[in-house]
Amino acid sequence: MTTIYKEFIVEADAEQVWDALRDFGAVHTRLAPGFLTDCKLDGKGARIVSFANGLVARELLVGIDEPNRRLAYTVTDGKASYHHASAQVFADGEGRSRFVWITDVLPDEFGAYVEPMMVKGGEAMKTTLETQRG
Repeated sequence: MTTIYKEFIVEADAEQVWDALRDFGAVHTRLAPGFLTDCKLDGKGARIVSFANGLVARELLVGIDEPNRRLAYTVTDGKASYHHASAQVFADGEGRSRFVWITDVLPDEFGAYVEPMMVKGGEAMKTTLETQRG
């Protein structure tokens, strides 16, 4: 299994960042616009997300941990035999947050495809969250 770990600082309050992250059906507008072009809830605890590169994926919500500001999801279709991810927000001083995004994927070679997507997704999230800060 390949584990991909991305962490970045966001110049925005942790509660504001968490509010955007936990909004599972608005990931394409509140968290990563430009990286994601669309998101539709499918009524079964999942969302269908469309990426700017043309990829479409069904992501099943595994859980939202409010006290720890953590969201977990898994991709339920596609070529990977296993794909699980979580994102968590930590306060990092006044008006600042640390965003941690971890993805586990099988087979191992899929890591070479997923990792650059996470880099682009992280850049989009940081830009969006810092632009929308209150």
